[in-house]
Amino acid sequence: MINFVPPFRSRAIHLNFFTLASYTAGGLILLFIIAPLLHLFLASTGSQLFETLNDSEVTTSIGLTLGISFATTLFFAIPAIPFSYILARKQFMFKKVLQSLIDIPIIIPHSAVGIAILGVIANDWFRDTIGFNPIGHPVGIGIAMAYVSLPFLINSATDGFASVPVRLEKAAYSLGASEMRTFFTISLALSWRNILSGLVMMFARGMSEFGAVIIIAYHPMTMPTLIYERFGMFGLDYVRPAAVLFILISLFVFIVLRWLSIKNDK
Repeated sequence: MINFVPPFRSRAIHLNFFTLASYTAGGLILLFIIAPLLHLFLASTGSQLFETLNDSEVTTSIGLTLGISFATTLFFAIPAIPFSYILARKQFMFKKVLQSLIDIPIIIPHSAVGIAILGVIANDWFRDTIGFNPIGHPVGIGIAMAYVSLPFLINSATDGFASVPVRLEKAAYSLGASEMRTFFTISLALSWRNILSGLVMMFARGMSEFGAVIIIAYHPMTMPTLIYERFGMFGLDYVRPAAVLFILISLFVFIVLRWLSIKNDK
């Protein structure tokens, strides 16, 4: 007598094995991400963190890093958001090439980015145009931050605008709305979640930039540069509390911005 095994049983076993393997893989990935941070936190005591928090050089560096990244994000968002709309809605020659160019800062080594930017801003014409030398200046730091982080905003905003149904914009046009009014009342209003997510990612990426910034402006020191200097001068044990403090502040700012986007989404 031939034993008949229902096909759903073998499929269930296969799915259970696949699910277990997927959860295991996910757990390993999470462990890979969390373990170094957890070890860093556990190796630092509360007294060390409190002492670092009272270090004026550390607090000044944190304020400088957050301030420049925030200002840079807002400044470059003004041209980046309308440009993202063009990428999402308009068809033109070499559009795919242009979209590929936007992602170049993500793949280039950031030390090379710093060299490239330095070659431009060290030019006499550039200095004469803006009226001061951006090398070793917060403006130079902001340029470096923006260069490596701007693709995150553009790509996220482009996806947001692309998700807005074209028929809604055409309906607004048919009712007599101008292109600008349609942009603000329809396109921007329905894609703001993606734009906000892009702003958060740009801010976070700029805040953490080191390779390009250190070439353009070693001083004034951003927090990644300060951590690097203290590690080279004093070693791991001395710099660990500063790294923990900056990570905690970065996570706090990031979580607050994410929470605001989720809250406004409801």
